[in-house]
Amino acid sequence: MPQRQYTKEPSKVAKGNPRVILPISLDEYQEKMSDAKQFRHWLDRMVAEYPRLFPAEIEQGYRLHDTLPASSKLPNVCFRRIKLKAANEAGRQQVLTIGSSEVMPYMTGYTDEVEKALFLRRFGVPFWALSYVFGHNDDYWYNMLNRLGRYEIVGTVVQDPDRLPTDLLADEKHVRFNGEKGFIATTVGADCVLGASLALADDEAALTQAYGHFKDEAQHVASDYQPETVNTDGWLATRKSWQALFPTITVIQCFLHAFLKIRERTKRRFRDLYGDIQQQVWDIYHATDRQAFFRQLADFELWAAKALRTSTGCRQQARAKADDFALAFDHPTAYRTSNMIDRHMIPLDRWLCASRYFHGNWASAELQIRAWVLLHDFMPFCPRAKIRERALSPAHQLNRFVYHENWLHNLLISTSSTGLCTYHRKC
Repeated sequence: MPQRQYTKEPSKVAKGNPRVILPISLDEYQEKMSDAKQFRHWLDRMVAEYPRLFPAEIEQGYRLHDTLPASSKLPNVCFRRIKLKAANEAGRQQVLTIGSSEVMPYMTGYTDEVEKALFLRRFGVPFWALSYVFGHNDDYWYNMLNRLGRYEIVGTVVQDPDRLPTDLLADEKHVRFNGEKGFIATTVGADCVLGASLALADDEAALTQAYGHFKDEAQHVASDYQPETVNTDGWLATRKSWQALFPTITVIQCFLHAFLKIRERTKRRFRDLYGDIQQQVWDIYHATDRQAFFRQLADFELWAAKALRTSTGCRQQARAKADDFALAFDHPTAYRTSNMIDRHMIPLDRWLCASRYFHGNWASAELQIRAWVLLHDFMPFCPRAKIRERALSPAHQLNRFVYHENWLHNLLISTSSTGLCTYHRKC
């Protein structure tokens, strides 16, 4: 079969969002929009109540700009626009569209009508199945997901700059891209996926570019953002890429991966002693401080030399990266294993498998990945999950508040003004 032509030079696909989507019903919005004085009074209250949804320049005032014409897609819907008095960093006076969370971006539909279809898409339900159940066609649902992928992930998920996590986890998910190998450079923090970008190679340059999208978006939220630690699986290119992006960061190697290598080398050869090996390795992990860690490690090496009576990968693995593992004691809040990112990789893997990976160009794959991340972060937890008693979704757990009880409304509202400038720091 002839191979599809596709772009091999990744570029950034996220764009600044000149929309402010507010938690207001469409009927109420249309009523307020009909009177300019009433609309301004209502918008002033929204600015005071939800300052994070607006660019910082709005503090210096705004003027009513115009009313957008009704869309042919939704003929009964039209929105007002405002123009900020202060110029942004580019020297322009930003024009913002003020909208309702009941309408999807680009007037593609009503939020409540498409919410259940997008809910299923997070689990990899194919587009033709969505068309069969919910109507429209495959391109309609595909393009709707692509539009969600245009929003910045960090700015959408993290609504308060003070909640940007200082401790991160990073790993690459292996995928197939037009029959070739690709890697989704994934960043997780505070139990939310904060970055995911498709790299076409696993070398330092490609991974630095892929992880760099997270850095750019995080510094749009807080320009001085510098994470303290990142947990990785030990891949050298991953380590170098993070050190290139954040020179002061401490790379913490995952202890779980070391245990898995020990298990691989000893479980069959020393079946009778494997239980003791397993227990002692995890006892080392639970050491209370650096001194106890090295003391228990030395005791383990002595025990292994006598009990195993041979030089094995068990002792070599424990000794080889001891100094790297000990760095975690200098950062008590750092992640020492990759468990948290693995929990997010599992549903990502299921979605990729159900979608049969990627068969188009790089930009379309990137948009679909980013859209899945936003669905994943704002999707409600299972009603039977214990965490549901404390939070509705991962984004709710991180921010500790929601704009709307419905997950898709909350996602759309959270996209307001992402990528335009540094957000408000006041509550």
